[in-house]
Amino acid sequence: MPAWQGKETPHGKTRGRATGLCNDHMDVHTLSRKLLRWYDRHGRDLPWRRTSDPYRILVSEIMLQQTQVDRVVLFYGRWLKRFPDWRALARATNAQVIRVWAGLGYNRRALALRDIARRMTREGVPTTVEGWRSLKGIGAYTAAAVSAFAQGARVLPIDTNIRRVLGRLWFGIPYPDAKGDGRLQKRTNDLLPQHGRFAEIPQALFDLATDVCKKIPQCAHCPMRGDCKAAEKFLSGRVRIPRQMVKRPAERRHAGKPFPNRIYRGRILKLVRERGRVKWSEVGPTVDEAYNPDIDRLWMEGMITQLIHEHFLSTHQQVISLQGVSQKRVKHVKGDKTA
Repeated sequence: MPAWQGKETPHGKTRGRATGLCNDHMDVHTLSRKLLRWYDRHGRDLPWRRTSDPYRILVSEIMLQQTQVDRVVLFYGRWLKRFPDWRALARATNAQVIRVWAGLGYNRRALALRDIARRMTREGVPTTVEGWRSLKGIGAYTAAAVSAFAQGARVLPIDTNIRRVLGRLWFGIPYPDAKGDGRLQKRTNDLLPQHGRFAEIPQALFDLATDVCKKIPQCAHCPMRGDCKAAEKFLSGRVRIPRQMVKRPAERRHAGKPFPNRIYRGRILKLVRERGRVKWSEVGPTVDEAYNPDIDRLWMEGMITQLIHEHFLSTHQQVISLQGVSQKRVKHVKGDKTA
């Protein structure tokens, strides 16, 4: 059982008030004010924080999954210029979506976003966390984030960053994990003011986690250090830094290859995106410099076939192209007699 789910923790008793907070002396309103004062001075000016449009908020949240903020900023404007709203994205083909998404990786996110846009144009935009959660590809965090930032829902989305800050602050757990999120969510509601700037609390926590409350925190510079139950542990050097916070699942990798399959899948899509049409037989030698047809052909063809089944690619007479690209609109492959 996670440390904060019981009356006792490895760090002592949880002497909560009716609000459920851990520190007897901690006042949630004072805590919120401290956070917002720090945020006013140090918060990041990000383009998706200047809008309450559900579409733009969702685009940013999907892009931010497994991608650094600075990188997302570069792609966010480009995407909105090409697909400014639900309807524009809903009309896009797979090929158009993949081309604009190029460089962000994890292309399934782009197609999932486009499929959501199509549903929005048919059924309308959800107005509750549960409504967003019902959409394919939308998890609990993203549903809460869009509801909070776009629709003013009084809910605190919990991700790795917020979990780290509040797990340390309230429970004194240097490296909290997701097992206690249910209990944590009940307590986070106390942190949000009833009126005013409650939607900025999560943004402040994000930035605090990024700039101060990192894996190895800078507690001496933290505005919450006087209230944080983990600060003294870190400052005194009593915290052992784990080598790996989360055990990553093993990725599929072909025998003898230096990279997992997803890297080669990305190379295949990049090749087809740049050339327009590519013969099946040309893919392997182009995306893998150590390609040996006797050993690697079935592996390479398997990845191409999977990309076709996932609607990234289409094939005609042993030539592949991005799905949605007309065979008449792309250049002929050199030496190709099938067009």
